[in-house]
Amino acid sequence: MTVLYAMDMLGTAVFAVSGALMAARKRYDIFGFIVVAMAPAIGGGTVRDLALGALPVFWVKDANYLLVTVAVASATFFLARFLERYMTALLVADAFGLALFAVVGAEKALVLGVEPLIAVAMGTITGCGGGILRDVLCREEPLILRRDIYATAALLGAGLFVGLEHVTHDRTMALAAGFLGALLLRLIAIRRNLSLPVYTDRKSP
Repeated sequence: MTVLYAMDMLGTAVFAVSGALMAARKRYDIFGFIVVAMAPAIGGGTVRDLALGALPVFWVKDANYLLVTVAVASATFFLARFLERYMTALLVADAFGLALFAVVGAEKALVLGVEPLIAVAMGTITGCGGGILRDVLCREEPLILRRDIYATAALLGAGLFVGLEHVTHDRTMALAAGFLGALLLRLIAIRRNLSLPVYTDRKSP
């Protein structure tokens, strides 16, 4: 098992937890847990593969992604009640998944031979796309549309990875730096309630 594959599986598991915790907040049944967990776990990567023409998409070629998602969602169904603050756990799990998928998605795009800028975009889509699907399924306003520093963190992680990999040719170091950059920015934003500026109409009272 390669480091990249291990990171991809870890990201899948963590994002599955974030989806399952959202299902817990909505009081869904175990099937609902699995469906909602699949959205962030494999949704962003599916959009990426479709955009890049990498067919069949990754989870069709490797069923381990589905097995991990189903197992994690099922386990969370029985364990979620022991978590006192679903929202806090959801945001932390989502931050880890976002950071992992941002760098993994960018790396996969580079392997397919796309330009660095496109690789950064694909990393951002991989990190954010599944969370959007999860929130839409659960009738929540997507995090990416709020003031939260969310897509910005994925963009930073993917950008750090692509830039450092290009300059140093040290893929492991670039992956670690991109992951930590995205994770720290997202966690600091959650902790300190940081956000991007929003549009305000000066004519409004």
